[in-house]
Amino acid sequence: MEELDILSALKVMETDQSLVTKSAYRANSDLWPGNRISFVDAHLAYLKSHPAVNPAHYLSNLRLMLRIKP
Repeated sequence: MEELDILSALKVMETDQSLVTKSAYRANSDLWPGNRISFVDAHLAYLKSHPAVNPAHYLSNLRLMLRIKP
């Protein structure tokens, strides 16, 4: 998958009301004002730092883990 495909998939997930996509805490306030990193930035950073991870599998598993259970 290309980075733009991954980015668009993460943005779609972020707007999906059936998924929990909260921002995360980061200690480095120089890089992350307010010490928060967006859902999209956090997962994109993870995929960039772990090039051996298959992005399609990662996104698929992420959807399963973040789904709001009734």
